[in-house]
Formats: sequence, structure tokens, C-alpha cells
Amino acid sequence: MLLSENHFKNFTDKSICDSKTSAESLLCITCESREEVDSLISKAKSLGAKVSREPQDNNFMYGHGFEDLDGHTWELLFMEQSVNQ
Repeated sequence: MLLSENHFKNFTDKSICDSKTSAESLLCITCESREEVDSLISKAKSLGAKVSREPQDNNFMYGHGFEDLDGHTWELLFMEQSVNQ
């Protein structure tokens, strides 16, 4: 669930950090293919996300990430299933 900052304050007594200057989380989504990783990165970029590094290709594992408009870091990962079996 995505909440506005004002609404989020109803769920915690803690202060809310500025995620543009402080890391508060790293979110990872598993993708079905390398192409899906690249497609989601492309969509995020087209909507204003910041891509701060090149994709990481480790043969059996492929990942890329972006920062959303609020500064949260999202990692997209594809891993060859044959390696895990």
C-alpha cells in the first residue's frame, strides 16, 4: 500500500525520514526474465525514476534498480532457476 506522508503518520509515532537523503529500505522484486527487468526499468525511467547505476549481470543472475520519485530504492532481479536446483 502506498500512502501519502500525512496519512502514513497515522500509523506510527516515529519520525518519518526524508528518503531522498536517507536510506530507509531497499525493496526487491523478482522478475520472470531479463527482458522483464529491462522493461520495468524503462517504464520507471519514463515516469521520472532515477537510475543510478548500470545493470549487474552475473551470468545466472541479472539485476538492475532505480530510485522512485520519493527516493526509495527498488531492485529488480532475475535468477536462472536451473542454478537453484
